[in-house]
Amino acid sequence: MTTTKRNHLVFPSLMNEIFKPDWFGGMENAVGTAPAVNIKENEKDFELVLAAPGRKKSDFTIEIDKDILTISSEVKIEGEAKEENYTRREFAFSSFKRAFTLPKTIDNDKIEANYEDGLLRFVLPKKEEALPKPKRMIELS
Repeated sequence: MTTTKRNHLVFPSLMNEIFKPDWFGGMENAVGTAPAVNIKENEKDFELVLAAPGRKKSDFTIEIDKDILTISSEVKIEGEAKEENYTRREFAFSSFKRAFTLPKTIDNDKIEANYEDGLLRFVLPKKEEALPKPKRMIELS
């Protein structure tokens, strides 16, 4: 019996290539430590919720360009040291960038976003023509 070493990174990256999503992006868009994202489709819109606790509204940069929604944030936290003679001092730097390709059914001009309790929420309304049509009766002539 022979032992073989396995590279555990090959299979997941291969699977990511095979099952690359067509829209709304995936983890391949993440840089550094990317916050988790939930996307839910409703009848009239999509809800995109990004978990990014410990940030302020001013820490986010949100852009839409050619049906690509890009969310990024960069935060530097420097500990205040009153004495120069410290044994340990830690600096924190946190950034991420997520990009999502929006479906053609989204009305980009009506997208809304808010940040509350560590959650960045987007409402991505569907275009009028993408909304479900009510049932109608057709009369025979």
